[in-house]
Order: sequence, then structure tokens, then C-alpha cells
Amino acid sequence: MDIHTQLYRLREMLAPVLDTNAFYKQKLTEAGVTHPNDVQMLVDYRQLPFTTKEELSTDQVSHPPYGTNLTFPLERYTCLHRTSGTTGSPLRWLDTAESWDWWGKCWGEIYRAAGVTSVDRLMIAFSFGPFIGFWSAYHGAQQLGALIIPNGGMTSDQRIRAILSNDVTVLIATPTYALRLAEVAEQDGLNLPEETSIRVTIHAGEPGASLPATKHRIESRWGARAYDHAGATEVGAWGVMCEPQAGVHLNEDEFICEVLDPETGNLADEGELVITNLGRVGMPVIRYRTGDYVRLKSAACECGWGSRVLDGGVIGRLDKAVIIRGLNVYPATLENIVLKFPDVREFSARVYGTGTLDELEIQVESTHPNPAETATAVAAAIRDELGLRAIVKAVPLETLPRSELKSNRFTDERHP
Repeated sequence: MDIHTQLYRLREMLAPVLDTNAFYKQKLTEAGVTHPNDVQMLVDYRQLPFTTKEELSTDQVSHPPYGTNLTFPLERYTCLHRTSGTTGSPLRWLDTAESWDWWGKCWGEIYRAAGVTSVDRLMIAFSFGPFIGFWSAYHGAQQLGALIIPNGGMTSDQRIRAILSNDVTVLIATPTYALRLAEVAEQDGLNLPEETSIRVTIHAGEPGASLPATKHRIESRWGARAYDHAGATEVGAWGVMCEPQAGVHLNEDEFICEVLDPETGNLADEGELVITNLGRVGMPVIRYRTGDYVRLKSAACECGWGSRVLDGGVIGRLDKAVIIRGLNVYPATLENIVLKFPDVREFSARVYGTGTLDELEIQVESTHPNPAETATAVAAAIRDELGLRAIVKAVPLETLPRSELKSNRFTDERHP
């Protein structure tokens, strides 16, 4: 979608928002925007104020429980979800029937790009609690007409049995949990590529499915093609990986996307992703600072979709980057190094201060006959690829925690 069509849809959204949405009416009026026609050109759009998660959280604390970012009366809303709370207090988010259908439409693009159709049988491996997670994937699959295998409340072993007994063809899960399911299957003596019909896996919640090492591990364990996807509770499902898998497309049919230098706010090829959604009138976000660090590819994708592509998907979270001895380290970068070692089953990392020097310590579970050798090799790889000395220790299998949702492998124990 070209920018003129995007701005036309934005003006359509601004008409009710400026009329009845107290949060954005105040923000936009203070910026000199009192009528939708005040945003005619891209230069006008780029004068609109940013929206931050901190603002939205403060608004909900000040005006509980849902804040003032509501365009319609409460009875118009049909779905309530919340953020995971991994980067602050959870936000409550409401959708109307129309905006929830829009969520499903966005997931329809994800399914289309991965070759998923109505004949597929899907398992969305997720607890279906209040976190929005894969609820929208479920709604998109309903719109698609695919068969969805219920599995909320199941153990990992029960989910593996359900995949086998229902001849599931598509698995949707966080990268971490897809690997955990594979681990459980292996412990049960199952060979997933030979014993299941899984041909496609789709992942979100973490950057793992765009990390070569994690992606390779998922594909080899399941014997399937792994597709990345990116989105956020307050934004929507904005990222799509197509069949060539050369990066993650921005869904610019439904979102206005900018990549900005986080320091200057200028347009850049690498920086923070800023998004306006165009189909969520009831509780929108306008020029929302996602906190996702991304890099635009210069070349167009061979799939033919004209939207821009992010190289490696979401590289990391700006608020999760850790400075260790002067080096900026993203947890995803560390994951890509550690999981290159096939015998590493799981790992965790922590940074702590000794008073004079910061230390990075990593614990690894290894299936190697001599796990200490793996620990030594991981330490050497981190040194070679990051120029950083790490203390790497081998621990017994099943020592480190597993998660059904987002992993939490990285802890910074230094005091501010």
C-alpha cells in the first residue's frame, strides 16, 4: 500500500478518534491536529507526536481500569487481553468486534505467506490465559476455516500426543516452547520428523525464529519449515515471513511503519520501529515507539510483495540491550551463538558486578559425553564473535527452567 492510501485510511480513523477518544484528542490537539485533514502529506504525519508504552501505562493507572484511549462506549468492546508484563506493568487492551476481525485478517497474511490453508490442522500451543499471545492466531485460523486442535491446560507430553493422534500439520508456538516440545518428544523416544505430519511451524513472542541457529534447530527437530512472525498486544500482528524466508515483511497494508534513529528521531535503515495501526479504531496507537530494534534490507524480496523487509526480523529490544565492559549485547545475539552447538539443550545467562569488573556467566545443559568441553567451546565462540570473555559452566540436564511462553534466559544482577 502506498503512503497516500495509508494516509487516507489514517484520516478515516482520525475522524472518530479526534471526536471521542480523550487520550488522542488531547495529544493531537496539543500538536496542532484538530481535524483529520490536517494530515495530508507524509511531512504532516511525521509531525504527529510519538506514543510510548509508559504513557499508556500511566494513563491506565490514572484512569483505571482501561485508561482514556477508548474511542467508543465500553459496551462496543468484545475482547479484553493484556500484555505479558515482561517489560513493565501489564497493559489491558480492548478490541471491538471489528478490530478483532482486523487482527484475524492480519494473521491471515501470516498464514498465506507460510502456505497454510483451510485443509491444515493447527495446534496453537498456548495456555489461552489473559495474555493476548496466540488468541489472534486462533481467530485468524477460524477465519481461514482450518481445524484447530484445543490444547489449553495440557502438559507438554499431552500436547505431543495430541499432535500425533490428530495428525496436526501446523504448530504455532514461541520458539522456546517449540524446542521444549521437541525435547519432551525425544525423551519419550519419538522421532518427530518421522512420526508427525508437522510441515510448518510459526513462531512469535521472541526473535528466535529469525536467528539462524534457533531456526535451524527448530526445523531439524520437527522436520518442518519454521516461519517467524512479529507483533505486539497494543499494536497488532505487523510482521510476516514469506516463503523465501529472506527476512520479515512489514505489513504495510495495515500499518504505517518507520525505522528511526533512537537518538535523533531521524529516518534510518537501522533503529527503532515506530508503528501506527490502521484497523484498530476503538483503541489505536499512533506513531507508537515499539522498542524493537530492526534493520531494513535494501533489496526487494523475490516473493513480489512490495512491502519492506527487515533483515533478521526483530534484532532485539532496546530496553533489553545490556552493556558489558563497553559492549552492547542483545540476548538474541547471545542465543544465536550458544544454540549453534547441537549438544546444548538449554542455557541461561547472567551479568553481575564484582566491584571492579562486570562478568557474564552462562550455564549450559549439554548432552555431550563431556559437558565441560561444550562449555569451553561456547566460551571460545563468544570470545571470537563478540570479543567478550564469558564464564561458561556446564550444569546437569533438566536443571534450567523451561517456559511455555517467552523465555527469560538473561538476567542482569548489577545494581543501577
